Amino acid sequence: MKRGTDQAFVTNNDSRITNTLSYPALDALLLFFSLNLALQPLVDPDFGWHLRAGLDLVQQGWRLPETDPYSHTVPDWLWVEHAWLTDGFIGLIYNGLGKTGPLGAILFFAAVTLGAFLTAAIPAQASRTYKLFAVSGALWVALPFLGARTQMVTLLGLALVLWLCRRFLAGGLLHLWVLPPLFLLWANLHGGFPAGLFTLTLALGASAAIRLVTSRWPSVADHLNEPTLAWPQIRHLALMIGLAALVTLINPYGWRLHLELYQSLTDRFMIEVLHEWQPVSLQSRAGLTYVTYLAALGIAVLFLYRRVEPIRWIILAVFLGLSLRHWRNVPFFLLVSVSLWAELLAELAVRASARFATGPARQKQWLLALTFAVAIGMALMGPDHLRSVLRSGLAPAEFFQGTDYPIEAVRWIREHRDSLGTRLYNDYGLGGFLLWWLPGEKIFIDGRMPAWRVGDRRIFYDYIALTNWDPPALGVLSKYGIDWAIVGRGSPLDRVLAGRREWQARYQDAKVSLYVRRQA
Repeated sequence: MKRGTDQAFVTNNDSRITNTLSYPALDALLLFFSLNLALQPLVDPDFGWHLRAGLDLVQQGWRLPETDPYSHTVPDWLWVEHAWLTDGFIGLIYNGLGKTGPLGAILFFAAVTLGAFLTAAIPAQASRTYKLFAVSGALWVALPFLGARTQMVTLLGLALVLWLCRRFLAGGLLHLWVLPPLFLLWANLHGGFPAGLFTLTLALGASAAIRLVTSRWPSVADHLNEPTLAWPQIRHLALMIGLAALVTLINPYGWRLHLELYQSLTDRFMIEVLHEWQPVSLQSRAGLTYVTYLAALGIAVLFLYRRVEPIRWIILAVFLGLSLRHWRNVPFFLLVSVSLWAELLAELAVRASARFATGPARQKQWLLALTFAVAIGMALMGPDHLRSVLRSGLAPAEFFQGTDYPIEAVRWIREHRDSLGTRLYNDYGLGGFLLWWLPGEKIFIDGRMPAWRVGDRRIFYDYIALTNWDPPALGVLSKYGIDWAIVGRGSPLDRVLAGRREWQARYQDAKVSLYVRRQA
């Protein structure tokens, strides 16, 4: 049925076939499995500096530092902490829960992650069971990208934008006045808010193009399975996007936040070097898993998808392209594709039921068998993952003994700090960890700093010259006045320092070597 074009929406042909059958026991198992995936130990290299920033922010009465307080290499850098509010929440949780603070941080990020994927599944026209299947599958593929990462906040923000956008397109929302306050909060929680503005702009452009086409050729609307926005709704969407973009300037840094994001996103050296900015490849398990996911999705779409939904197509295609271009964008496409997967699974169930003439009773038997299969699979996986998460949250120092992080060296440093130097060198992946476990220590580099540059101090470039060049550019150590160093055991820099008379090895274990510069 079609309304007149002067109405707010033109409701078009929708040939969706959905399966509303659900099985509570299976749903509970799938939800538990998804939660199990969202719960991750505190091993992300950036968590440490986010935590330190949050703890200091709370201790200093929520006053943000003007320059970098954590490095001795670029202490005059005008630091823009684009996740300051999230860091503050982490600090409050960590302090407020005492010894269980680390576990509180784990639960916080797990809730944000799971909430993001569940929210992304809401618009799917499928039963709860198929939504949970889609969520658990997407989380499984996203495992290498999950954990205590502030980027999870942006995933939740994007999921909310997708949900609101779908409701508005379908006529479930008459206006989008919720967008400006949402983006005001998002811009202070995490610097990933441009992803939401980008998605809304894609929807706006596609909606305007569809309206132009259907105005010129009205018969086209009969073949669409998406509602077509009328011009008043398109103008309203454009206004809300403009207001949402404007309110992102309301943050402690004003326009400097946007400049910092632009400089980071356009730093060619950083993009060429950091793994998360590299294209997806098949040389890792994560790449193989993701490509397999895409292949399965492509086959399912080819055989089960017969709808014409140009706005959805455009958003999916753009995020797919971005995910293949940069590893860091893979979770975005997984999030965007969740609702499509839920509908494809529901469609598959309907077609299988029709082909094999199975009624509701037979379908419930299949779901019961599937429930047992999922339960057996989870039992075979064992409790090791949850034990690891609990150890990370309740006894992090013991947990880190079984990781590559040098918690043993940290203990030694605490006992011998007076005999060490004043200007530390550390590897890139250890900066955040050291800020967490050695409060007050000034570090050489951490995950905040790849795009930082003050005069001739281009810290990430200098770090790469010191660690990746052959031979290492040891002049970097003199440039920054380094007098003690923590380096990976067996690394090229470790081997070079071990052969230099001016450097004395003071501590070594299976993970790191610690050197002190000899006095002249």
